[in-house]
Amino acid sequence: MHRILTVAIILFHFNLCYTQVIDGLTVVAPPQSFKSNPFNEIRDVEAGWVCFVPYGFTRQGDNTVSYNLDWQWWGEKEEGVVECISQAQEASLNIMLKPQVYMPGSWPGSLDFDSETDWEFWEASYKSFILSWAKIADQNNVELLCIGTEFKISTTKRPQFWVDLIADIKAIYCGKLVYSANWDEYDKVSFWKDLDYIGVSTYFPLDESITPSVDDLKKAWKPTVNTLRKYAQKQERQIIFTEFGYLSVDGCCGKTWELEKKVKRLPINEQCQANGLEALFSTFEQEDWWAGGFLWKWFPNGMGHEGYIPRDYTPQQKLSQQTLKTYYSKW
Repeated sequence: MHRILTVAIILFHFNLCYTQVIDGLTVVAPPQSFKSNPFNEIRDVEAGWVCFVPYGFTRQGDNTVSYNLDWQWWGEKEEGVVECISQAQEASLNIMLKPQVYMPGSWPGSLDFDSETDWEFWEASYKSFILSWAKIADQNNVELLCIGTEFKISTTKRPQFWVDLIADIKAIYCGKLVYSANWDEYDKVSFWKDLDYIGVSTYFPLDESITPSVDDLKKAWKPTVNTLRKYAQKQERQIIFTEFGYLSVDGCCGKTWELEKKVKRLPINEQCQANGLEALFSTFEQEDWWAGGFLWKWFPNGMGHEGYIPRDYTPQQKLSQQTLKTYYSKW
């Protein structure tokens, strides 16, 4: 019995350690096609992975998912996504496809319905959405597919839908699978063992001071690191940070979701952003259960931004770009 237990522990440890750290960037979908391949620039910061996010849309109370619409940006529709995949592969990048539902004025975590009929209608619509992208991912040799993002209520109230959906995806897609849970609800997801990875949108509030030091941020990470480590071991899965990043404004290592509402009024602070990334990378690169992640976000050829790049999450032409390159070059 002791020998069997020892072998099991060794095999589990191997399962956590076999994956090379994912050094990824989430690329903002461009409004129109590229005049030149933007992914060579991504190689310049030593990133080995990119994530593409084709959006679908659901309004609060609406039981459908609309996608691939005429008015959507080129990089969100099938034609653009396929071309982005091709150009990224030409630059020798690995790819995660992360189809995501945008809810105007809300977020997927609040999606809820009063009736069984509405739930079933929305689930059928979402299934059509995600399976269409799963087929594209398989046809284009995409390495990793994210099956959903931050559906806090749905995954808790309707777990069987997700288990069945995963089985349907596996029937048509042969790559690795992950789900992206918000930082405050990953431990409520019940179907991690049906997937290859645990995915976490990593916006844990650490320190709301204007420019916390790297050492202070590393100390703030310690309780979360311990909790995540135990959870990864319990689930026998590595954790991918499906999203992580910091705005380049005062206090950006605190409550990001509150800062976003007033970002255009906040003082620019590149040092705070750089400190946040330095603390995150230096903390988690030591952990064998951590599989890396995807920085939110990168504007290809400068396209797709909302008009406040100096304050946005992108590290491009900021202090944090060198921080990113320093760590990504090691992995």
